[in-house]
Amino acid sequence: MSADVRRVAVVGDCPLLRNGMAHVVEDADGLALALTTRSAHEAAAELARDDIALVDLQLPAACLAEVVAQLTARGIRVIVFSSGPGNHAVPAMRAGARGCLSRQADEHELLAAIRLVADGCSYISADLAVRPETKPSCHVTDRERQILELIAHGETDHDIAVRLGISEHTVHSHLDRLRDKIGSRRRADLTRFAITHDIIPAGSWQG
Repeated sequence: MSADVRRVAVVGDCPLLRNGMAHVVEDADGLALALTTRSAHEAAAELARDDIALVDLQLPAACLAEVVAQLTARGIRVIVFSSGPGNHAVPAMRAGARGCLSRQADEHELLAAIRLVADGCSYISADLAVRPETKPSCHVTDRERQILELIAHGETDHDIAVRLGISEHTVHSHLDRLRDKIGSRRRADLTRFAITHDIIPAGSWQG
């Protein structure tokens, strides 16, 4: 198998949905279906580091987070599915999931999420992202506040590192922590969160 082909497993407790996602993966360029199963243990045993697991299990948030932790401990990149609000996805993201897809997502969004996660990015469906009525789940540090303000001004990760006198790796670490707290790492969601909760002035938003 070519190194450019990414192996994908579908882990779900609904055979119909599981098989539907499997067909999408099988028909996609650059992806190969590794297995379909309802067992996270089976997926963990079969998959290798940097393989991708699509996890669609009807579990409480804490239990889903445990499944994610089991898979990510082996270096597997996990995308979970959720029909709940954005804060339902936070434990799974904190446990290491790279993406969270709405169960309303279509084939195009599914493939886009897989490819983004395969490239090392994160993805959260828009209807699961932070909403204006959502309250902050935890404290935002002074450094995170600075980064949020620079993001709102349209600064890149490199620009933020230069402005704050820190490494780009450190910027990425702060963004990962913000993703764990907020449920998304997308700049528009981070900016919206910061403005909604008066972390930065509304006039700071450049987009």
